[in-house]
Amino acid sequence: MKVRIGGGATESEAEAVAAALAEHVRDDVEVYLGDADEPAAVHEAPETPDDEPSPEPELGPTEREEQLREEIADILEGGPQKYRDRLPDQDKLFVRDRLDLWFGGKDADGERDEDDTLLFEDGKFANFDAWHPDSPEVEESDENNRLPADGLVTGAAEFDGRDVHFMANDFTVKAGSMAERGVEKFLRMQQRALKTGKPVFYLMDSSGGRIDQQTGFFANREGIGKYYFNHSRLSGRVPQICVLYGPCIAGAAYTPVFADFTVMVEGMSAMAIASPRMVKMVTGEEIEMQDLGGPEVHARESGSADLVARDEEHARELVADLVQYLPDNSDEKPPSQPAEPPAKSPSGIDGLIPESPNRAYDMHDLIDRVVDRDSFFELKPEFGKEILTGYARIDGRTVGIVANQPTQRAGAIFPDAAEKAAEFVWKSDAYNIPLLYLCDTPGFMAGSQVEKDAILEKGKKMIYATSEATVPKQSVVVRKAYGAGIYAMSGPAYDPESVIALPSGEIGIMGPEAAINAVYANKLNAIDDPEERAEREQELREEYREDIDVHRMASETVIDEIVPPSDLRTELANRFAFYEDVEKDRPSKKHGTIL
Repeated sequence: MKVRIGGGATESEAEAVAAALAEHVRDDVEVYLGDADEPAAVHEAPETPDDEPSPEPELGPTEREEQLREEIADILEGGPQKYRDRLPDQDKLFVRDRLDLWFGGKDADGERDEDDTLLFEDGKFANFDAWHPDSPEVEESDENNRLPADGLVTGAAEFDGRDVHFMANDFTVKAGSMAERGVEKFLRMQQRALKTGKPVFYLMDSSGGRIDQQTGFFANREGIGKYYFNHSRLSGRVPQICVLYGPCIAGAAYTPVFADFTVMVEGMSAMAIASPRMVKMVTGEEIEMQDLGGPEVHARESGSADLVARDEEHARELVADLVQYLPDNSDEKPPSQPAEPPAKSPSGIDGLIPESPNRAYDMHDLIDRVVDRDSFFELKPEFGKEILTGYARIDGRTVGIVANQPTQRAGAIFPDAAEKAAEFVWKSDAYNIPLLYLCDTPGFMAGSQVEKDAILEKGKKMIYATSEATVPKQSVVVRKAYGAGIYAMSGPAYDPESVIALPSGEIGIMGPEAAINAVYANKLNAIDDPEERAEREQELREEYREDIDVHRMASETVIDEIVPPSDLRTELANRFAFYEDVEKDRPSKKHGTIL
């Protein structure tokens, strides 16, 4: 840098100017006096220290980045606008709005909730080259051929403070159908869940595979069939929760039934092995989708739906309630909460239970007197109603409850109830959730129809699940425990940590009426005098009841204890706390043969 100053300046002054300028501009400086051809002073730029970087010009987003953001914004708009416009008529949200509901970081009042955040998305650009105008392979853009994210959104999020993997179909893209790139994203999400040990949410709204593109994904080793292989690998490892937002047909219907818990939405959800049109083609039957596989069918008849939601918001609330009872994976214990008193006083338990073993009462009322207030979360309430299944807390600890329901066919165990209980026990054991059995049953139902409905097969599954469970188990004989009912309800032979009874309890091969009819029918019929016969029948009944009374069972140490009903909650809390870390081993084998 050359600088010229007045000729009247001295060389000392020129030297000072050169030094100051060199320090300021970080460059070599030559200072000339007046018209002189030679510099009066020269000063070299000071050296920059090694730890002091040279100043760099400010940088900002380039046109390339701006273009990328425009492409992302376009992808986030989903499929053709005409399909988005139809969603409100179907009472369903656009997939991006659905994800905002689930992971958008807002609570019910619209306030920011730090426990809900969509962390990242994978595969936004899946199949980008097939449709986007910025792709060199697209000669002419066609609004009707939009395939953003290939119709499937996958990623990770925080949900109620828990890290989860998720997938969600975009119904505006080919009716949420699955094709090669979307299948790849789905499989990667599942495989990553196996590595992370974090729960998986499936937000399903899919018409199945894209038939016109099946060669790219249907029978491939890493195709859509691998979904169910991965579902099986994940089963019992991490909770898999599925919510249905539309008619899921064929292959898409298997994800909800492979999931641990499935929620359907009234008037919106359906699942079936084939569409009504295909059913008519194959069988000639004409049927509407809701009648074929709607929530009513799967909540009451098939048992494939655990819960039914009123709308999208309610579906999210149900899942938020459910995950409070579940660990992230099979290596962890279920979460606990601060203890709450029960909704109803335990002192009312004895008055709740009728003297007669044949009179009904609602087992929900007993549960409300044992578990923490408002903590009972019932599953499959409309299926197999003779047994209640659900999660609750006792003194803050999570437990799974299997309870006979005397208001439904006297609490007899029918095939659907046995299957429901078996699946619940198996699932709870997988996720280390202790089990509480509340027994009040005349046993497994008899008759030609239940035999056709596989009472033996399904009863076997219930007994098998109870036998194989290694979590702490407590069995309470509330009132009647007749026949194989005491086996299915984790009686003394099934390795419970304890079997306790209320004073109303009875344990026997059958009830007094049936026993007297089976053993003494001929002798009673031989008594001609009706009054004498009735008197003798009553005597036999009382003698039999003495044999099956829990006092006899406690005296012979068949059961561990008879508990005052008012103390039942405290007794269970103490026993679950004491046995919290109990360890049990199954025999060394590959696996059992009972499914």
